[in-house]
Amino acid sequence: MRRRVHPELHRAEHIGWLRAAVLGANDGIISTASLIVGVASASPDRTQVLVAGAAALTAGAMAMAAGEYVSVSSQSDTEAADLEKERRELEHSHDHELEELAAIYVARGVRPELAAEVARELMSHDALGAHARDELGIHAIVSARPVQAALASAASFAFGAALPLATVALAPARFIAMGVAAMSLLCLTGLGALSASVGGAPVGRATTRIVVWGAIALAVTASVGAVFGAA
Repeated sequence: MRRRVHPELHRAEHIGWLRAAVLGANDGIISTASLIVGVASASPDRTQVLVAGAAALTAGAMAMAAGEYVSVSSQSDTEAADLEKERRELEHSHDHELEELAAIYVARGVRPELAAEVARELMSHDALGAHARDELGIHAIVSARPVQAALASAASFAFGAALPLATVALAPARFIAMGVAAMSLLCLTGLGALSASVGGAPVGRATTRIVVWGAIALAVTASVGAVFGAA
């Protein structure tokens, strides 16, 4: 009787896009809302606030995409260089690489005889893949994907920035700063809970962390705007 293999779903598969998406949405909400609150505290003119918010959304989304692409591309280049170096070592020092891989398994608690056998089997199947995974720590799940990270960051930033911007269009002129601050903290609470549930982390801790930093940013920019407005 054949045993049916039960596929397991692990949250580590979401690390690449989840990190970029949460970072982008968080930055979109906090930076755009903070800028809007600062401008509204200085001069509560709806048109000026909308122009400033729209500019922040556009510039922020492009900056997030460019920054994420460049940083993740650097990681990807490093991974590629390490893999190329490992490929050359496998060509010229195969026996040494076999011993090195077996030593890694011994250090993890495998008996030396079994470690040597496992290393031989894995290297006969995919030598570079075995060393990439167990020696270099490069795995398909967490390997760098620059385009995916850039698109996720830009899209999530634009989405996050659109929320306080929509509040500006709907809130009464004299309550713009207060309305944007309240809506932003509410959105940050939802973002913290969502990212925690997707990543399998404690909801309370993730939510508190993101809301506290958002509140600090809003308070500081509101104070700066009020000072310049009074001046």
